[in-house]
Amino acid sequence: MSKTINLIKANASNPKVWIVAGITVAGILLLADTTRRRRRKAIFIQRQDFGAFLERFDLIPFPQPPTPPAKLPLQGLTFAIKDIFDVKGYVTGFGNPDWRRTHEPSDKMALVLTALLQNGAKCVGKTVMDELAFGITGENKHYGTPINPKVQSNIPGGSSSGSAVAVAAEFVDFALGTDTIGCVRLPASFCGILGFRPSHQAVSTIGLIPNSQSLDTIGIVIFPLLLLISLNVDFKGWFARDPSVLHRVGHVLLKVKSVEPKRERRLVFADDLFQLSKVTKQKTVYVVSKAIEKLSGYQPPQHINFSQYVASNVPSLKAFGQNSSNLQYEISALKALSSVMVSLQSYEFKTNHEEWVKNVKPRLGPEISHRVLAAINTKYENVKVLYKVGTEMRAALQSLLKDDGILVIPTIVDPPPKLNSMKDYSTEFHDRACAVLSIASMSGGCQACVPLGNDAGCPVSVSFVSCHGADKFLLDAVLDMYASLQEQVSIAFKSALLPDVNGNMDASQW
Repeated sequence: MSKTINLIKANASNPKVWIVAGITVAGILLLADTTRRRRRKAIFIQRQDFGAFLERFDLIPFPQPPTPPAKLPLQGLTFAIKDIFDVKGYVTGFGNPDWRRTHEPSDKMALVLTALLQNGAKCVGKTVMDELAFGITGENKHYGTPINPKVQSNIPGGSSSGSAVAVAAEFVDFALGTDTIGCVRLPASFCGILGFRPSHQAVSTIGLIPNSQSLDTIGIVIFPLLLLISLNVDFKGWFARDPSVLHRVGHVLLKVKSVEPKRERRLVFADDLFQLSKVTKQKTVYVVSKAIEKLSGYQPPQHINFSQYVASNVPSLKAFGQNSSNLQYEISALKALSSVMVSLQSYEFKTNHEEWVKNVKPRLGPEISHRVLAAINTKYENVKVLYKVGTEMRAALQSLLKDDGILVIPTIVDPPPKLNSMKDYSTEFHDRACAVLSIASMSGGCQACVPLGNDAGCPVSVSFVSCHGADKFLLDAVLDMYASLQEQVSIAFKSALLPDVNGNMDASQW
């Protein structure tokens, strides 16, 4: 632009110069207008799908014989997948443009994706995720942060943020994510949907980029209303014509037997963790307790200080004992457990990706960059004890729950933080979140996250945890309890609408 001005000054009397200058200025203005239009279009597209999708495509179900023996279990359902699963002919981006730039399109399909397509489901696209699956906020510097449909001013949670948002906004019937240190459970809770983390290695991880193999699992997120269909709850429209999506997807991925002998169920409430939660027990413990009162096949509930139990039954944690000003002393054992979980994730991430990080020097968001560099630059000593803690934790949970027990915990103890606010309390939020998320991750157990209404405008959920291998037992229990749980949520909501002693009504907490 400065060259154009100098040319005009030197040849002010030449009309051709004015013509050239006019064309140049017009070109600049046209370019600026085009750029603005593209930005507006990108923002509009992002708002249309809440920023959940990274790319759209249609992978239709695999062809079936002319006369198939029976209707496919997932026929008619649509789903999305996190940008960590291999799709033949597409680059698996791992949430980062530099990863996408330095890798070729996949020549194979992830096994879990093949299983879903074989059983009649259609995949409609890949979703946004935290970079390198190394965050829990759902924020992405490069592709934008998916918008939480339930609380648009707050984070969606991650790293499977786009998958959770795609389900919560009802763009798909279900979605796949990965759960390493809570990457499905946390966004499911924050977005008010069902989430399921299967037992470690219960679902094949062949065809997905590893973050930490000892912790990685493939998780499922489901829109909650769909669970009600198989429970004889009367809903109008197509919901009433479908069976339970969670149950169907679970059976396909877990390859479990359709019929198993029904066992009595014993709920064990982790009282110390509900004490840590910022949500009143009236909306969690009380709702679950009242829900099972009307159901058959449930033993009287038990209560436990779970952190104390872990401290007594996972002796290798003593090497990681530490106090934190941000966490109550009573759950110091879970703080130590979460420290082991983060160290194990970092060690295995370094083993998997150190060479790529050092060679490529990828552009990363500030929080992810901090965690990745810490993982890469740390020298890990006595790694065996990290794995020993996991072995002891699995045995401890098995000893507590046996074959009939289900641990009841808050999925997360804090509401979703506001967008762009993580700098203010990132460490405290991370520590408190990991304390409860480490239970299933370090034991290798399965966990179902179930929404229970709202508190102060944000979704509330509880989680049911079973020991490793009890996935079918847990799925059946959630299906059995779900209608009663939602009934109790409705009763509690109506109770909140009753006038208080002063004649006032306040439903803001719901």
